[in-house]
Amino acid sequence: MTGLIALGVILLILFGIILYVIVIYNGLVSLKNNIDKSWSNIDVLLKQRFDELPKLIKVCEGYMQHEQKTLEAVIKARSMVTSAHGDKEKLAAQNALSDTLRSLFMVVERYPDLKADKAFRQLGARITEIEDMIADRRELFNESVNIYNIRIEQFPDVLVARLFSFAGRTLWRIDPAHRADVEVSFQHSGT
Repeated sequence: MTGLIALGVILLILFGIILYVIVIYNGLVSLKNNIDKSWSNIDVLLKQRFDELPKLIKVCEGYMQHEQKTLEAVIKARSMVTSAHGDKEKLAAQNALSDTLRSLFMVVERYPDLKADKAFRQLGARITEIEDMIADRRELFNESVNIYNIRIEQFPDVLVARLFSFAGRTLWRIDPAHRADVEVSFQHSGT
């Protein structure tokens, strides 16, 4: 009789451990899929931005004949996005594209006729709107990655994560140059 009770207790403990592993595994799978979904949501916006750029470049080309270097940088960054493979390379390409867009909008300040162009204003507003949405989605993506990375490193989840080969994910990081202060100068015209 005591042998039967001991066997029942052992089976109950074993069942509890198996159930606990299943719960942890399912939680990690859910977090991993949330990261993929967050990335996919960012990807949709990146595609929209990617599709809007040729229109913006076309509008700018007529006005900015002396700024060919800036336009070529945007075109090159856009092509880097299409040829990027892997998460790190894609992140770097998207950051490069953001940099060149920022440069383009800075150069546009020198062209009042371009800034007044209706098509440019609409495209510029659309790209700015997309950039804001991308920033929001990046924040959500990083939060999902952070929660996932913490879970796969915490005990006892780390045991299940290692057993089923859950690997850490990379946060979306910006170029360190974006952290630098922007130099602003006000020049007075002689009157």
